Amino acid sequence: MTLTYQAIVFLPLIGFVIAGLAGHRIGHRNAEIITSGLLIISAMLAWLVFLPMLFAAPAEGAAGEAALHAEAVKVELFRWISSGEIDIGWVIRVDTLTAVMLVVVTTISAVVHVYSIGYMHDDPGRWRFFAFLSFFTFAMLMLVTADNLVQMFFGWEGVGLASYLLIGFWYHKPSANAAAMKAFVVNRIGDFGFSLGIFGTFFLFGALDFDTIFHAVPGMEGTVLHFLWGDWDALTLIALLLFVGAMGKSAQFLLHTWLPDAMEGPTPVSALIHAATMVTAGVFMVARMSPLFEASPVAMTVVLYIGAITAFFAATVGLVQNDIKRVIAYSTCSQLGYMFVALGAGVYSAGIFHLFTHAFFKALLFLGAGAVIHAMHHEQDMRRMGGLRKKIPVTYGLMIIGTLALTGVGIPGTPFGFAGFFSKDAIVEAAYGVGGTNGAFAFWSLVIAALFTSFYSWRLLHMTFHGPTRADAQIFEHAHESPNVMLWPLYVLAAGAVLAGVVFNDFFFGHAEHIMHFFAGSVVVDEAALDAAHAAPLWVKWAPTMAMLIGFVVAFQMYVRDRELPARLANANRGLYQFLLNKWYFDELYDFLFIRPTLWIGRALWRGFDDWFVDKTIVEGLGDRVRDVTQRVVRLQSGYLYHYAFAMLIGVAALVTWAIAAGGLN
Repeated sequence: MTLTYQAIVFLPLIGFVIAGLAGHRIGHRNAEIITSGLLIISAMLAWLVFLPMLFAAPAEGAAGEAALHAEAVKVELFRWISSGEIDIGWVIRVDTLTAVMLVVVTTISAVVHVYSIGYMHDDPGRWRFFAFLSFFTFAMLMLVTADNLVQMFFGWEGVGLASYLLIGFWYHKPSANAAAMKAFVVNRIGDFGFSLGIFGTFFLFGALDFDTIFHAVPGMEGTVLHFLWGDWDALTLIALLLFVGAMGKSAQFLLHTWLPDAMEGPTPVSALIHAATMVTAGVFMVARMSPLFEASPVAMTVVLYIGAITAFFAATVGLVQNDIKRVIAYSTCSQLGYMFVALGAGVYSAGIFHLFTHAFFKALLFLGAGAVIHAMHHEQDMRRMGGLRKKIPVTYGLMIIGTLALTGVGIPGTPFGFAGFFSKDAIVEAAYGVGGTNGAFAFWSLVIAALFTSFYSWRLLHMTFHGPTRADAQIFEHAHESPNVMLWPLYVLAAGAVLAGVVFNDFFFGHAEHIMHFFAGSVVVDEAALDAAHAAPLWVKWAPTMAMLIGFVVAFQMYVRDRELPARLANANRGLYQFLLNKWYFDELYDFLFIRPTLWIGRALWRGFDDWFVDKTIVEGLGDRVRDVTQRVVRLQSGYLYHYAFAMLIGVAALVTWAIAAGGLN
């Protein structure tokens, strides 16, 4: 299996090197085939690693072989850093959590590669695009297979670089360049906190590999570290600093502003970033570091609250967005909030479960939106769509499947439901199981977010596919279904959106004993938190379903039966509408608090220090004076020997005179 693990990780890197260095020589077609083929092989191998873990997991009540999953498989490639007390190897770590992420990353990346063959068909730089996609995948695979925090940070920064390259792929567009820069800068803020967390971890534990850290955590409880203005509980401080990194990478509240603007990249990029790679990195990191977070109730509470606020906030903004990709982008932001609520509640398996199912239906929705944009000649405003149901019926059907999965359609207490129904409802129950004020806040935030999610999801579907068209007549006339190379990936994702929940529910949110065997050695399985979630009353289990139905009915009323109602409501509540349309004015607030002062300081240093002091005072001022003096001194150099002899005689006479006057000659 060692070669299998290495192949999964390095096949995308090989594709990146071939397409990146030789793409302009081998041509677009060969670059597409090579990179896509290598990703498909990598995805198949990932499933071969994952499926035996499922079959080996013991059934309910069976003793089983817990040791099968208790120890991670490690493949050391080489020694990487050896300096003083730091001794870090480049190791591929494979356990259940890693296997889940390998399946998610490689599967979604493979379908995105194949889909991009059709979507990017006319782009003159598509060999470069496929190289960037493969590099993105490799960086994410390095992140999820890391055995230490430094190796994880390498992959962490790698996906950041790849996102910058892909979001700004159409660099001729100023908006794409601005979005890429925004993603890069905002993530640097989170990454600064993440790096401080890594430094603190090494300072406290004297090691950076996960096994050493996790074994040492119980002995560090109660340790105090001095940081900034006071003393902190060491484990809480490190966990919070690491979580700041997760907030940036996974676009949580306050560090979320980069994610919607990332829509400036090609649509396949949006699917890859939102479904399988960059934004799930923070969720994975917190799950991987679960033994550390479990030791800090304060950090767990912060994760819970930030996740709940993000889920609610992003859902409110999604209610009124008109760009089809931005609606789905805010949906991603909201669903990531759900995942963090599960982590904060201590039911880590439920958070990973939602990450797993979300990858399928969110990639389906993004790539389905790409098919709509492709049919509409790159039109993304839903106000200029409508009536597409008969023009692109296959895409319409696939988008319905994605919507049913996202909104969580299913029947509580039965095995009937789409993927999102099982994973999202598990998180709602986990939030209720927390109890107290914290649990109530998280629970109701998620239920309200579920209502809003249903509303904006069906709003998107109605505005895009139903009713009379609002599109340009010529564009609508020529709208057509996407080619098979774009549709077949959607079929694969649709299968996942339908089956991923019911098939894998027992492994992620079933009986505690089963989950403990499945995830042993990967993440903490808090049996008490899991039992509390399962013990939620019937009304709690039905609450997200009822919220979903209410959202569906309201959307149907506003966008099918009475299409003038949205405009009337917007006019009657202008302030609230503008507040949501402008995303709670976070961009404007950050512009006022950070961007403008930074620009002012920059201009002051430029004009005051660099232009006036350095250029005018030093270079042009003092420099000019030195130049004037040297020019006058140079004039003394006449080139005549008798001038120099005369000057020497004057000098000797002056020296003799000084010596006599000083009494130096007797």
